[in-house]
Amino acid sequence: MRPDGKARRAARRRVIRRRRAVALGTLFAIIAMAAIASGEDGDGHRAGARSAAGAGSPTAPGGWGASGVTPASRANSRGVARASANLAPGSDPSVLPGPVLIADRDNNRLLEVAPTGQVLWRFPASGSLAGGETFLVPDDAFYSPDGRRVIVTQEDDFVISVIDLARQRIVYRYGHPGVPGSEAGYVHNPDDALLTPSGEIVAADIKNCRLIVVRPPAHEVARQLGSTGNCAHELGSSYGSPNGAFPLSDGGLAITEINGDWLDLLNGKGQAWRAIHPPGFSYPSDTNQVRPGLFLSVDYTNPGAIEAFTADGRLLWRYAPQGAQALNQPSLALPLPNGDVLANDDANHRVIVVDPRTNQIVWQYGHTGAPGAGEGFLNNPDGVDLAPPYSLAIRYAATLHAP
Repeated sequence: MRPDGKARRAARRRVIRRRRAVALGTLFAIIAMAAIASGEDGDGHRAGARSAAGAGSPTAPGGWGASGVTPASRANSRGVARASANLAPGSDPSVLPGPVLIADRDNNRLLEVAPTGQVLWRFPASGSLAGGETFLVPDDAFYSPDGRRVIVTQEDDFVISVIDLARQRIVYRYGHPGVPGSEAGYVHNPDDALLTPSGEIVAADIKNCRLIVVRPPAHEVARQLGSTGNCAHELGSSYGSPNGAFPLSDGGLAITEINGDWLDLLNGKGQAWRAIHPPGFSYPSDTNQVRPGLFLSVDYTNPGAIEAFTADGRLLWRYAPQGAQALNQPSLALPLPNGDVLANDDANHRVIVVDPRTNQIVWQYGHTGAPGAGEGFLNNPDGVDLAPPYSLAIRYAATLHAP
């Protein structure tokens, strides 16, 4: 039986209260960590300080992995929010500014997970789907600039869905579930769709080798970059299987092409002005900006890698561990405000936070190499975003627009 509108509203209010509680708890944890880092620990020893703008931070002039950086002590800090059993041992909730949205692909669901590991929200819930409606293989999900909706690409189901969070319903779809195509109303492996403040959708349409702009409620392409079916890399003309189009702080876009390992940089008018190779990659995925001139990308391979590099292709940092901690087809990495990196490690069934100063995993949700659907488990998580106000679209709200 589907819950009525009153029940749905009550459920939504409970989610909002939980989010507020988590945000406050995380804020207090960060304040406590800062106080400890600037003073003495319980044994009377001076704690090592760590600043998001300090040397070695991704946002600092010193760049990534600078030598001589002393990471902050993470051990047994008083007042830091306690991790739940859902997290991997040793996870530090204070490294995250707030909850994480996870596209849990092979479990056919979205999860919002608190830094402490509790599941705050999931979609679909009971009654979320209309009769005959499906929600299959969500591979990327991002909040809208106003935080009221989530846009999801279901790449292998050939559809883009927009979810209204208050109603807990899909309110718009582009594409036909299970049916690929290139004509009006169809896509072929859409990826990393974003909602702009103006309400337009920008998405990579991988196997059609184009970037599309759609204006809901219409079900046709308003305009596109690239020539449908032309999958050769030619700067400003055609795109070789693009799998991401992420915003830049100057109003442009960073477009990742699988074919040939390319990152194309577009200006605010949609004009391509530079193409570079993410260093040493074979399958680049979802390149995005850390700050002007610095980019973050992953290699969707086994073993995989995460790296930061400059606009001229110079490698500044690379995370490619071997052995038990090796990455297995990671598909997206995003910078965190404190300089750490949030990433989904798809085929390892986990979402992780890596400290680029120490090259250590400092937070993990999911069990490495063990897929599952229960609390603390994931099954091929293929996308992440931070909850508002730290989400990607809010971070670039001033410059995010369709080309």
